[in-house]
Amino acid sequence: YDHAKPLHRQICKISHIINSSLGMIRHHLTASARILCAVACLAACTPRVQDFQPGLIPAAITGSNFITEDGKKLPLKIWPAKSESKAVIIALHGFNMYSRYFDDAAAWWSGQSITTYAYDQRGFGASPEARIWGGSAALAADARAFVALITQRHPDKAIYVLGESMGAAVAVLALAEASKARVAGIILVAPGMWGGKSMHPMLRFGLWLSAHTMPWKTATGSGLKRRASDNIPMLRALGKDPLIIRQTRIDAVYGVTELMGHAYEAAPKLQYPTMVLYGEHDEIVPAGPVHETIARLPAEPRFALYPDGWHMLLRDLQAEVVWKDIAAWIHQPNMALPSGLQQNR
Repeated sequence: YDHAKPLHRQICKISHIINSSLGMIRHHLTASARILCAVACLAACTPRVQDFQPGLIPAAITGSNFITEDGKKLPLKIWPAKSESKAVIIALHGFNMYSRYFDDAAAWWSGQSITTYAYDQRGFGASPEARIWGGSAALAADARAFVALITQRHPDKAIYVLGESMGAAVAVLALAEASKARVAGIILVAPGMWGGKSMHPMLRFGLWLSAHTMPWKTATGSGLKRRASDNIPMLRALGKDPLIIRQTRIDAVYGVTELMGHAYEAAPKLQYPTMVLYGEHDEIVPAGPVHETIARLPAEPRFALYPDGWHMLLRDLQAEVVWKDIAAWIHQPNMALPSGLQQNR
């Protein structure tokens, strides 16, 4: 028995080492599992963005749809000029809106020899995957492709790109990268350029954190107590429209602020005659980023400030004043605006 004691001690020591090693392995495996779980949770919380495959097929207009270069079918609305068309407006709608937002304005412009086109931008209206953010690059690529299609369809007409709110950011981002497009001018209505460096860092961080922890969460914005227009019947009608998005995903809000930030950065590269329209009562887009964007443009734009205007300048009670200014700038860009509200830079 005595001669077996050293062996027993060796076995005990080896057993202790094995148990200690197994303990360390279990600890590391547990830590690794926790890390993997955290990574999996973060991956699950990644903001959703629609897939975009540029160059998959040639973009096209077929009937009442705009087919994008990755095959998305975007509903298209056309308001032909009542008489011979002298100009064409490509209208890009704002966040959570869709092409029919331009119904009243486009119908009025049709009587001014202007044809208007508008499509439901990806993620909005009746487009595929509505409510899921379409992505800044995809939205800009769609706009560039559509401009190219319309210039081919109307080779002898002056083409203008009008962007309202978010649509203005899409227009700037799209055309800043297309300096040779056959575009006569850009019209930025209540331009949404409030993102990136033009937004307070704490607000940017709050949006990033929300989008990366609970991207699926929705909000209506009703708690902000902000009004978009003085046209209350119009607002009520929009509230009943099933294609207007009222419950907005947080990752879509984050996406649109990223888009606006990219457009703000791209503004100095915009090489087209530009018109900027803004309402003094705008409670959605702050005046600061709008004036900063104007200062960043390479050439002085035609800028009009409407004392009775809100964010929805094209739908406000005084909307016809804005419609007339836009038509006048298109037909006679060097003349004073009918409203007399042109401002110096």
